Amino acid sequence: MTDTAYPDLALVIDGEVIGAGARDGIDVIDPATGDTLGVLPKATRADLDRALDAAQRSHRDWRATPLDTRVGILKKTAALIRERAQDIGRIATREQGKPLKEAIGETLYAANLFEWMAEESRRTYGRVLVRPPGQLARVTYEPVGPVAAFAPWNFPALNVARKLAPALAAGNAIIVKPAEETPATALAILQALIDAGLPAGAAQMVFGDPAEVSGHLLGSPIIRKLSFTGSVPVGKHLMKLAADHAIRTTMELGGHAPVLVFDDADIDRTLDLIAPNAFRNSGQVCVSPTRFYVQSGVYDRFVKAFGERVAAMKVGNGLDDATTMGPLANPRRPEAVGRMVDDAKAKGARVVSGGERIDGPGMFFQPTVLADVPIEADIMNDEPFGPVALFCPFDTPDQAIEQANRLPFGLASYVFTENGRQANRVADLIEAGMVAVNHGSVSAIDAPFGGIKDSGHGLEDGAEGLKAFMVSKTVHQA
Repeated sequence: MTDTAYPDLALVIDGEVIGAGARDGIDVIDPATGDTLGVLPKATRADLDRALDAAQRSHRDWRATPLDTRVGILKKTAALIRERAQDIGRIATREQGKPLKEAIGETLYAANLFEWMAEESRRTYGRVLVRPPGQLARVTYEPVGPVAAFAPWNFPALNVARKLAPALAAGNAIIVKPAEETPATALAILQALIDAGLPAGAAQMVFGDPAEVSGHLLGSPIIRKLSFTGSVPVGKHLMKLAADHAIRTTMELGGHAPVLVFDDADIDRTLDLIAPNAFRNSGQVCVSPTRFYVQSGVYDRFVKAFGERVAAMKVGNGLDDATTMGPLANPRRPEAVGRMVDDAKAKGARVVSGGERIDGPGMFFQPTVLADVPIEADIMNDEPFGPVALFCPFDTPDQAIEQANRLPFGLASYVFTENGRQANRVADLIEAGMVAVNHGSVSAIDAPFGGIKDSGHGLEDGAEGLKAFMVSKTVHQA
């Protein structure tokens, strides 16, 4: 296990790096050890006002910057992130906990996103409408305006990149508030932008009390776009704040992804794809497969084989090469997961593997498999956001579809069947923004990422993710 130095923490406002000094601070904790990594300065109201002023001023300059220049800066950013991926990954593992291999892979994905958005910004084509001779009507796309973005801790490099890359590619200035649990990773991504030549003020990073920061930024008429990734309750609260100034919103909220496994599925391949995915990042993933509905003919076999794979997982510090699952990100998560697992057991769920918090330093919880989980268990209705897979049998496809659509969430879902007609029908009927059929992932830089129902609205990634930071203008000319 190789250690890495943890960097100094700061705010970045109008090009100035502002350290802790005499300001109020927030301790950043290593979730694998419980040790304090550093102290993060909290932004004051004056800091936030300064950030808003800089965003308004810088937006005018950045949107007027030639496209080739903007593209060049973003592509250089991608190159710098790739060069620094090992170091950024180690920082992410120390403050977030995920295995180093996962953290480095996430960092490289973030670099790819910057490069893709840079190139896609060349293709924000408008259109010309048919009119009588001598008249013209054209539709163009313009930057939406200064952006306020809020990113969570579970993917500290990628979540920040999903805000910065498309906003800047579209020509907007942006203020980002990453999670206070994982600030150094976010600052490393911003530093790559700065080193690539991004003008001061075009992108700024602030930290502090989440409610105070969001309320102040969204209370300003300067902000014209809100991009948020996080929980359903917080997302709905921010939408209410945004409504006062009719701020456009992209909301990537929670999920509780169903997995439908039919008796004609290739069981071994399905296990290879979905079992590791269920415990990626210790299950702290909004698209994590959580509710497994398995057809009765293969239910017992599938649950047994799944549990055996999970029992063989190595839980430990993410910097240890042997680790396949790290800690949960903060003290709140083991407590919340433990309560939900205990409730499920009390209501009749059968423990196949795990089920308990791991004693010792750090925020560890056993990778857990629960079978025959009753529908009234809390964990079947509320997103666990932890290392838990839940299993229930079904007999007919319609029963599985009914259960998949039962909850108010609609982010991701997974289907495994070798019957092509059945795959098409189920994919059509499932209520979700993303469906994976015989596949373990729903994310790609060139494909839209987002949900429906309480899982939010608007899209990230792909052409849609870039257009989310633009507005259309129609010009009628005679």
